[in-house]
Amino acid sequence: MKQQYVTLLALLLSASGILFSCDDKKTNVGELQFDSISVNQTEHLFGDTARPACNLTIQFTYPVHSTDTALISMLSSQFVTACFDGKYAGQQPQEVVREYAKEYVNSYRTDLEPMYLEDMKNNSDKSMIGGWYSYFKHIQGQVQYYQGNLLVYKTYYDEYTGGAHSMYATHFLNIDLESKSVLHLNDLFDVPDYQEILTDLIWNQLMAIHNVTTHEALEDLGYGVTGEIAPVENFYLSPDGITFYYNVYDIAPYSNGPVSVTIPFSMMERILGTHAVLKALKA
Repeated sequence: MKQQYVTLLALLLSASGILFSCDDKKTNVGELQFDSISVNQTEHLFGDTARPACNLTIQFTYPVHSTDTALISMLSSQFVTACFDGKYAGQQPQEVVREYAKEYVNSYRTDLEPMYLEDMKNNSDKSMIGGWYSYFKHIQGQVQYYQGNLLVYKTYYDEYTGGAHSMYATHFLNIDLESKSVLHLNDLFDVPDYQEILTDLIWNQLMAIHNVTTHEALEDLGYGVTGEIAPVENFYLSPDGITFYYNVYDIAPYSNGPVSVTIPFSMMERILGTHAVLKALKA
């Protein structure tokens, strides 16, 4: 009798384990699956390998399967717009990447070939000309976080079109998968003066990071020189809190690089709203 009891208990535990396992698999809204497209394309002016060239690299992640077909359509449109241009929204990812690459190369040649010929004709030091016309562009779109009802998509650009250095930037989309909508700061905070409170928190975090105690000391390091230190819509959510991301020149010179400031949820308890995404992250 005792052996039968133990066997029954084992079966019950096994069954409950299966149920919990099935529940775990269903925690991610939409049960999304992703694929990616990679491009590494180099094209020379006039199609001549002896002339300067442009290089385009793309790494684009997009959804390929979901239990909710409407979610795939919404996410594809958002990802394409974030990485390329809103005019491509609604097209298939492969088609978007193909058209974008074609337009990039065509624009490079159309814009630069006449100037290149003119420079080759008039500039005595032809050895320096190649660098002025050697362009590149890198685009990367990837899923940074996908858990429960939240998906964070990260895009990165780096482009050189002549000059002292390239220009690069990173942006984020925070998407509520239940409502199929992009989250903004107003969706996450309940009090009317949350912007002012967040501004103080961001300043305090930056001062702590750089081991200074005053705004003036932080400004001496270059922060707040090129733009206002304040909450921005370029942020991402995670279990750690809200991270505000400032690209080069947003709040500091190029030499400072990009700046990220994370505000833990524990510091924002009195101003946070009750959005389902926040509840899931803090659970």
